Amino acid sequence: MRSPCVEAGLIPPLVQLLNSNDQEILLQTGRALGNICYDSHEGRSAVDAAGGAQIVAEHIKSLAESTDPATGKLLTVFCGMLMNYSNDNDSLQAQLIIMGVIPTLVRLLGVHSQNTALTEMCLIAFGNLAELESSKEQFASTNIAEELVRLFRKQVEHEKKEMIFEVLAPLAENDVIKLQLVDAGLVECLLEVVAQTVDSDRDEDVAQLKTASDLMVLLLLGDESMQKLFEGGKGSVFQRVLSWVPSNNHQLQLAGALAIANFARNDGNCIHMVDTGIVQKLLELLDRHVEEGNVTVQHAALSALRNLAIPGQSQTAPSSSLFSTDAAEQLGTNAKLVERLVEWCEAKDHAGVMGESNRLLSALIRHSKSKDVVQTVIQGGGVKHLVTMATSEHMIMQNEALVALGLIAALNLDCTEKDFVAANLVQVLHKLLKDEHSAPEIKYNSMILICSIMGSEPLHKEVQSLAFIDVVSSLRSHENKTVAHQASLTEQRLTAQS
Repeated sequence: MRSPCVEAGLIPPLVQLLNSNDQEILLQTGRALGNICYDSHEGRSAVDAAGGAQIVAEHIKSLAESTDPATGKLLTVFCGMLMNYSNDNDSLQAQLIIMGVIPTLVRLLGVHSQNTALTEMCLIAFGNLAELESSKEQFASTNIAEELVRLFRKQVEHEKKEMIFEVLAPLAENDVIKLQLVDAGLVECLLEVVAQTVDSDRDEDVAQLKTASDLMVLLLLGDESMQKLFEGGKGSVFQRVLSWVPSNNHQLQLAGALAIANFARNDGNCIHMVDTGIVQKLLELLDRHVEEGNVTVQHAALSALRNLAIPGQSQTAPSSSLFSTDAAEQLGTNAKLVERLVEWCEAKDHAGVMGESNRLLSALIRHSKSKDVVQTVIQGGGVKHLVTMATSEHMIMQNEALVALGLIAALNLDCTEKDFVAANLVQVLHKLLKDEHSAPEIKYNSMILICSIMGSEPLHKEVQSLAFIDVVSSLRSHENKTVAHQASLTEQRLTAQS
């Protein structure tokens, strides 16, 4: 029926009726236009061409403060009409944002929080609009965070909470809004949802637990919101999230590990967490999943350990590198952790866990630059895995492996000589240097490693037998200046020691 209405030219006269002062006419016209726009491209285009959305948006704005029941009904119809008009249509949604409907709808939510039908319409409209990047700035300039948290606190029904969650998730991707949500008390609401649903196996509770804990992790992705919740490690939120790690619920274990990985983006936080025994909790979690085998949880726990060992991405204090060197050293001299990592480096069935374990092993060496850590890795049998990692198809992993191997060779060549020979390190380096697809930093770090192992007689012999000098001298004309320079240094070293 929708297309015939458009073809018959009904839209312009209907839009004219929107200028009436009679509420009943406005109500019926709003309904008719909403129906015509529902799932109909032609209907929407015709309403757009006649300027219908603009008039409706202005009506909503002028009526927003009125709490008269008849007006509430009209506002609900008008919001529904705009929703049908813009649903799944980015350009019409963008047009509504430019018209300024977001602040108006947020205002409606505040004034009409008792009107269930209208608040639901507003929520669905927010859900549609919040997906657009351009909406986030407008949302951030309103008090949407307070309104949504206030509404959330009042809800008892699962469906209603779910509707609010659907708006919160896309909004919480914005860092400014993250902080507003934390300030408005969303975290306390989420912790309450977790407490209420954690022991239930009803589908809707399981779903709600997942949504609440995922949202919690999302809030921690913002630097300011994360620091606010960490509160120097004394924060009740941080403590509660920490208690998720040893819980018996996989979803909470996962969220707990991801939360720690987020808290660990700051060096000061890392050292505090390492000091309070978080490593042990993560190791126990990993141990449980060796048997239970939840790969996602394993992966998250390993990421958390890697973040704890790596200097933070944040510039907290000039001495911050001391913090993480310390964390990396504490982790890297933990023989049990290293042993476990070496086991997981062989987890062929779980590429993600295997990759994370290799990267963590390499990170412990690279960030501690400690002889004790190198010794622990050699004793734990980790060297061969780092040599294998140098042949990975991911350049970033190759490079991390080569830098770690370079440190092992520089700090303790005597002890690792046998492992290097057994793992065919020299052949691997020869291949990396010969391969024209190897990135410049791979070639550079391979040559640095060649120079570092020349002090070992068996490795020196292998280098000579593989005619490295030809490969290296051809790299002297490499387009990358750093590679070319390192090639001539390496050539001198090889010639001097031949």
